[in-house]
Amino acid sequence: MQNSDDNPTIRRRPAAAVEKILDSDSNAVIDDYENIDEIRNGRVESGESEKSSKFVSEESIINKEVEDEKVKENGESSKDMEAPAVKFSYRPSAPAHRRIKESPLSSDAIFKQSHAGLLNLCIVVLVAVNSRLIIENLMKYGWLIRSGFWFSSKSLRDWPLLMCCLSLPIFPLAAFLVEKLVQQRHVSECVAVFLHVVITTAEILYPVLVILRCDSAVQSGVILMLFTCIVWLKLVSYAHSNYDMRALAKSLAKGETLSSYWNMDYSDDVSFKNLVYFMVAPTLCYQPSYPRTACIRKGWVLRQLIKLVIFSGFMGFIIEQYINPIVQNSQHPLKGNLLYAIERVLKLSVPNLYVWLCMFYCCFHLWLNILAELLCFGDREFYKDWWNAKTVEEYWRMWNMPVHKWMVRHIYFPCLRNGIPKGGAVVVSFLVSAIFHELCIAVPCHMFKLWAFIGIMFQVPLVIITKYLQNKFKNSMVGNMVFWCFFCIVGQPMCVLLYYHDMMNRKADAY
Repeated sequence: MQNSDDNPTIRRRPAAAVEKILDSDSNAVIDDYENIDEIRNGRVESGESEKSSKFVSEESIINKEVEDEKVKENGESSKDMEAPAVKFSYRPSAPAHRRIKESPLSSDAIFKQSHAGLLNLCIVVLVAVNSRLIIENLMKYGWLIRSGFWFSSKSLRDWPLLMCCLSLPIFPLAAFLVEKLVQQRHVSECVAVFLHVVITTAEILYPVLVILRCDSAVQSGVILMLFTCIVWLKLVSYAHSNYDMRALAKSLAKGETLSSYWNMDYSDDVSFKNLVYFMVAPTLCYQPSYPRTACIRKGWVLRQLIKLVIFSGFMGFIIEQYINPIVQNSQHPLKGNLLYAIERVLKLSVPNLYVWLCMFYCCFHLWLNILAELLCFGDREFYKDWWNAKTVEEYWRMWNMPVHKWMVRHIYFPCLRNGIPKGGAVVVSFLVSAIFHELCIAVPCHMFKLWAFIGIMFQVPLVIITKYLQNKFKNSMVGNMVFWCFFCIVGQPMCVLLYYHDMMNRKADAY
């Protein structure tokens, strides 16, 4: 066998290694042989081969092929040939620092790194901490779940609310009759608008009066008011959309053309079948037809129903075992010791956050998807990744897509078309949302303290603040942190305590 020092082909390998040491990290030389084999055999994808080209030169590939032929001829092992290059690359004089690099947790690089390991750590810590809290709670209070949490003999006194709920379909039927009269030219557009205003106003006032006149449970009242608000939003969309479609049909009759964005037939025909489907569909925006799926996945529906039962039970467990004891052992947050009020709010924030997240998952993911599957409703974007919202405005655009689409369609853009500036249209949208939030909470509690209304309207300055922070600290999550802090850690627990103590004071004054 020839001496490797006399063979010019073999002497090139250390030279290539020297070039690599000067151009990149020294440990890249060790990976050259593996990268060369992968590139030659086609096992490296396009993205990986580009990355590998930083470390492997064309000369190195040629040298590797020559060395492989030499191995076949002389029986030398490739490990013996790699030894000179590896030995040279790890010499004490080899440079260890060749480039400017940031620490992984520095402000310039923290969002460019993968934090999967830290996420796993957070999950482990959460499981450990909450396990301790569960054990501590059981040792302190015992088992607090009542057998009649969801239904008891007292629920029978809520039968007027049930009858009211069952009678609400009268109002969509009345709206359909009005649209039929308009279609047959028996009433004018102005009269139709007036009749729709009367119908929608009666639909919202009727349940309010029933709840206020009955000594019903708060949960039953909240459910009825939520159902009432959903029907009201659907009625407004039904009337507004039909009015707009008649205007577009008249424009088409005059020979005007529409953009391809409106891919539907704008006839003035009113279908009762379309109305029935719309009233039960998981949407608040009316249109004559919707994207539909081909079939119903019965097994999938069953699995989602099981999840719905499990998470609903979990919510009940947290409410009865954690939230109720904390609230009952608290004082009015605006009265008494300030530090004690802050401690109660912070202690309530964690279980309240769990309940709110479970509520979101049960309502917006499980229930709406189950309903969409049963009705073959195709558009199932009921929410977006609101948890990544960097501003409060982004959160309100992403967390409740059915309401957001309704607001944009029937409040925001109509305001813009009528000359209201963008900021004013946003305020009007939050005002409508605040009114309905107050109705859904104040009416079942039989008191109007406007805490929910103030909480929603407080979102307007938060929109401005978080947008300013996001513009000032670009590519950061400062706005996201502010959102989580104000909305879930402070806002919701504070509202729970305020309404609870005001309701207790009202009952005490009644006796």
